[in-house]
Amino acid sequence: MRNLRLVIGPVISALVVAILAAGQAAAATAPPLVDSAWVRANGAKPEVAILDVRNKLGGGSRAVFLQGHIPGAVHSDYLSGGWRVKMDGVPGQLPPVADLERLIGGLGIDNDSHVVIVSGGTSALDTGSATRVYWTFKVLGHDRVSILNGGYRAYAAEAANPVETGPAPREPKRFTAHFRLEMIVDAGDVQAAREAGEALIDMRPPPQYRGEKKHGLAKRAGTIPGALNVPESEITAGDGRFVSASRVGELLAQAGVSEADNAIAFCNTGHWASLGWFARSEILGQKNVKLYDGSIVEWSARDELPIEVKAQ
Repeated sequence: MRNLRLVIGPVISALVVAILAAGQAAAATAPPLVDSAWVRANGAKPEVAILDVRNKLGGGSRAVFLQGHIPGAVHSDYLSGGWRVKMDGVPGQLPPVADLERLIGGLGIDNDSHVVIVSGGTSALDTGSATRVYWTFKVLGHDRVSILNGGYRAYAAEAANPVETGPAPREPKRFTAHFRLEMIVDAGDVQAAREAGEALIDMRPPPQYRGEKKHGLAKRAGTIPGALNVPESEITAGDGRFVSASRVGELLAQAGVSEADNAIAFCNTGHWASLGWFARSEILGQKNVKLYDGSIVEWSARDELPIEVKAQ
């Protein structure tokens, strides 16, 4: 019996290690977009962190989260949780790295976590909450991150998916950023790209692109001269789900953006721009795209920078 235990013990240990490794591998190889079935199969694994960022853009809040959420999810309001801050008079900017490290670690997320970001799943505006947080993780050097396609609404619509109520705290952990400076562009970079003939992708609705309307915080109406328009609403199917990769490619091609073009996506405050960045970089895998954080609110406030009004 003792010899049998000596044999069985290592075998069981090896099986446990193999099972744990298989679970970690499943999370590590998750694509940028995951569906409800993936979350149902992997969400409870210790290395997976479900980050619910629902906010008022999609009719969400902490109170709504407490009424129902994916089991084990932690909530952090995209608009008020510290994911974006006002800097130098420009709203919606990337916060200091140290502040983001504290925010993320405080949510129970560390460098070994695979983060799955959940928005409300109601519209392109709401889905931008997920893509902007996704981009933030990428800027911080964290590649183990995905978005739940269709957000919470898609998850809750499937009867097979369990729902949890009440708070779901995670023990704080230590998150260390590995900042990717090369992902950050400012107005000077955009001006240089414009002068070099690189593609500038305006993700705003056509009336704002043409200069017929403007964001309340923009000083001037119009777009950056030479910019091409891919409206944010075209990137999702109207219900928070992303359109197919082939459709994303068609939208970019129709706007005049080729696969070979270096591109910078922008909008009003860097929110919708994250949809364009995600669609090209993560759905199509075309990494020659960046996001202009300050976008039109910053650009229009600087009188020395040109604005093009297409409306007549």
